Amino acid sequence: MADLKASLSDAKPAPTLSPPLAALWWAAKGDWDAAHKIVQDESSKDAAWVHAYLHRVEGDLGNAGYWYRQAGQPVAKDSLEAEWERIASALSEA
Repeated sequence: MADLKASLSDAKPAPTLSPPLAALWWAAKGDWDAAHKIVQDESSKDAAWVHAYLHRVEGDLGNAGYWYRQAGQPVAKDSLEAEWERIASALSEA
């Protein structure tokens, strides 16, 4: 998790990051489109969780709800920042 945050000053995510973590990296950099492109073609529950987060960032809560269900995760009610931290922490430990 610390490495992920430290890498946010880099121009690109580390090539060793999983697609969901790379998407979170781009989201943290403010590039929603780059993040979305990564997870929209992934079929894992982790990617679905990040996809849900991205649609929550976008304000499309209906679409976010669909992706939370696909991920098997409850719909987030906390801040976007707290959710990013929670997802990044969970995926960094996986």
